[in-house]
Amino acid sequence: MASKYQESQRIRQRELIKNSTLFKGVQGGGYFRGIREEILKDSEVNLFDEILDSSIKYMRDNKIVWWGGRSKPTAHTLSSQIACLNHLFLIRKDRAMVLQILNHVRNEFVDVYPIPSDKEPAYISFEVTSYKDRLNESKSKDSAITRGSNCTSIDALIYAKHRSGELWLIPIEWKYTEHYNNQDKSKEDRDSEVKGANGKGLERLSRYSCLIDESKQLKRLPKYQSSVYFFEPFYQLMRQTLWAEQMILHQKEYNR
Repeated sequence: MASKYQESQRIRQRELIKNSTLFKGVQGGGYFRGIREEILKDSEVNLFDEILDSSIKYMRDNKIVWWGGRSKPTAHTLSSQIACLNHLFLIRKDRAMVLQILNHVRNEFVDVYPIPSDKEPAYISFEVTSYKDRLNESKSKDSAITRGSNCTSIDALIYAKHRSGELWLIPIEWKYTEHYNNQDKSKEDRDSEVKGANGKGLERLSRYSCLIDESKQLKRLPKYQSSVYFFEPFYQLMRQTLWAEQMILHQKEYNR
């Protein structure tokens, strides 16, 4: 069931598709779990002209998977990944602008630095992961992981110097119209198993419980199954907190 805000934005995007030049005359009626008028028939017009070629090249060069495991941008006009790129991608190489935006949120930073995870480092990086799996999300800790696919990824990341002299990792989680049901991520079944086996949920518990125990930022609990950590949006915040802690713990490995 859609939230009131999501429904209002769906209507807004449909009107923009029909009555504005924003999408260059490309019509809605594309397919996403059915034919929908907020889904464009040409996905590329979902990105602003100024970033179209460069953002597609960025994703390809850095081996980042588009939302939904796709090889190209989604045609869904309510996509948070598209919204994030449309707002931030154009300024990623502008040091002064990135610093200014950061200080509009919290006026405590004196500099920003290029992020070394990208082929062409800039002051904002997208769909950021660690070089190696640190959250037990792959078969081996030494396994390489794919940015944007089946692992904890940070929508956008800024690396900044605080006025105290500290260096800060600033993860950005970009939301547009997401809303969440009351699903317990620690009790979810795999598609192929008997209902109530909780295979997917038990795997999540085995991945993250020890890391939460060792965390300096997250509160340790006597039991994690059905705890706040496994309900959205706290499930995402938990994983991103653990990710940031692991990046700091292994900073020599990533500070290339």
